[in-house]
Amino acid sequence: MNLTGGIVLFASLWFLTLFCVMPIGQSSQADAGSVVPGTHAGAPSGVPWRRKLLWTTGITAIIWGVIAFVILSGMITRTDISMLDQLIR
Repeated sequence: MNLTGGIVLFASLWFLTLFCVMPIGQSSQADAGSVVPGTHAGAPSGVPWRRKLLWTTGITAIIWGVIAFVILSGMITRTDISMLDQLIR
């Protein structure tokens, strides 16, 4: 894995993790009791973005580290991946 591949892998994992972390602990405007006129009652209320982005970055760093270790250590190689086609048959 080169530098560009590592950055692309991290960015992809970061956005995937962000979309998994975003709904955790979320409350709607109806739950908070203050619905802004013109918005749906189920719209989010008071999103703690800083905390969610920090959690996302931390979780992504751990996942990326595991994947980078597996790739760089040679546990799984391109040959192993190409041989997966034979297992399916």
